[in-house]
Amino acid sequence: MALALLLTVTAKLFAVSAPVFFGEAINQLEAGEIAFAVILSGVGLWVGARFLSTAFPQLRDALFAPVSQDAQRIIAVDAFGHAQSLSLRFHQTRRTGALNRVVERGAAALDFLLRFLAFNIGPTLIELAIAAAVLGAVYDINLAFAALATVFAYGVFTLTVTEWRVKQRRRLNEADTELKARAIDSLTNFETVKAFAAEERETSRYDAALQSYNVRYVETSRSLSLMNAGQELIMNIGLLSVAGLAAWGAYQGRLGVGDVTAVVLMLSNLYRPLNILGWAWREIKQGGVDLEKLYGLLGMAAEVTDRPDAKPLTIANGEVRFEGVGFSHADRSAGLIDVDFVAPGGGKLALVGASGSGKSTLLKLLFRFYDVQRGRVSIDGQNVGDVTQSSLRNALGLVPQDVVLFNTTIADNISYAKPDATRAELIEAARRAQLLEFIEGLPQGWETRVGERGVKLSGGEKQRLGIARAILKDPPILVLDEATSALDSGTEEDVQQALNAASHGRTTLVVAHRLSTIADADEIIVLDAGRVVERGDHQSLIAKDGAYAKMWERQAKNSDQSVVETAAQ
Repeated sequence: MALALLLTVTAKLFAVSAPVFFGEAINQLEAGEIAFAVILSGVGLWVGARFLSTAFPQLRDALFAPVSQDAQRIIAVDAFGHAQSLSLRFHQTRRTGALNRVVERGAAALDFLLRFLAFNIGPTLIELAIAAAVLGAVYDINLAFAALATVFAYGVFTLTVTEWRVKQRRRLNEADTELKARAIDSLTNFETVKAFAAEERETSRYDAALQSYNVRYVETSRSLSLMNAGQELIMNIGLLSVAGLAAWGAYQGRLGVGDVTAVVLMLSNLYRPLNILGWAWREIKQGGVDLEKLYGLLGMAAEVTDRPDAKPLTIANGEVRFEGVGFSHADRSAGLIDVDFVAPGGGKLALVGASGSGKSTLLKLLFRFYDVQRGRVSIDGQNVGDVTQSSLRNALGLVPQDVVLFNTTIADNISYAKPDATRAELIEAARRAQLLEFIEGLPQGWETRVGERGVKLSGGEKQRLGIARAILKDPPILVLDEATSALDSGTEEDVQQALNAASHGRTTLVVAHRLSTIADADEIIVLDAGRVVERGDHQSLIAKDGAYAKMWERQAKNSDQSVVETAAQ
């Protein structure tokens, strides 16, 4: 970086001195009594200085390229990592496409600022100062004043118009973000779009977003044309003034023909980077707009953070305890109210209830995606809020209702639970999840890509892949959130056996809709509107003839009806 700055300043010295050498050579030529070799040496100095004034910046760019790329990488990685560390609530309210654009534009803006502040604006001001000094000392002080007045007028005009254009750029960025987010939203959820025959509707929305972007783009493009025209006018008036003053000096005999040529060349050379300076200033202001949201993202604090004295979770027998837990989402009036239960180490506890009763929220509190607002969640007596999040989640294995996969191979998706797993371990996990036969029957086997969010797999295949992940991780506490909901009855029975085997000897929490899958649980917690309304094993709850018994009876009737309808068909 230091060498790049040195090369930049040196290039500016050569840029100012080159016209002086050329003007002196012309003056010598005009004199007619100087040896041709002396004149040629003056021209040679001009060519050499001119070459070095352009060659040094090229060398500088070659040296600075790694700095530039690392600067973009570091800020982008910082922003990406910070976004990853933010709490679940942030990601639930963010549009992925919009977030990605904030990071991309912010990283590019930072690189631009680093380049132009160091290599354009600063050195151009240095060149201006040197050129003004040379004009005043070597030629005429009035030439220096004219050059500085032109630069001052140029700067005032550029600053005024740029401030106006910054507002336009903000509106353009908002339209650009909406356009990209709209496209990504629609393409990511294409199955839903097709299911509702909404292709034309989504295309119309995309068209509306693009029209809005086009209007903003035309607005900024026209203002840019106005600015460029105004800058050219100011620079050419300044050039005319300086050339006129120099010509007047030559007419009076104070300056030679070569001096007039040198002055015009010097000002022409100065106005070229000055023109870039105007563009750079506009981009710097606009880059500041791009950085606003990036640093806004970096300035966001995660709702759930490790405490300064947080220690790694240590597992003894894996007892999970909820004590007087209360929690409600900000956008909901209802929530969990005084929930108490204990999942003994090595035991199986099931959570059942209607949709919205709080089952999934309890699991999120266990994983500490949210912090409890009242009460306490602990594992082996350790408050989950007092241990590190990484150690907590490493001790938990999750098979969710909707298994989300990465757009990579089956092997990569299963090994996501254990990146250093051997192929033998992957095979064993797949076999226990009833997935091995399916994988080995594929043309590309383990290297088969699953598509965006696993769209190339059926619901049951994705579910079994998620189960294979959990089996491979081999956690002390297993959490099953409707883990067999997407399976047919035949496959469900096989996978249920695999899950029972996988849960043997470890604490297992099961959220289930199909009550037949949790009939063997040590304890069943029945939730209703965030409260525990019943608890006990399957037989005792049936005997109570309460909420659980009614749920069981309703599912049994539905099952019998399904059998009758199947037989009739």
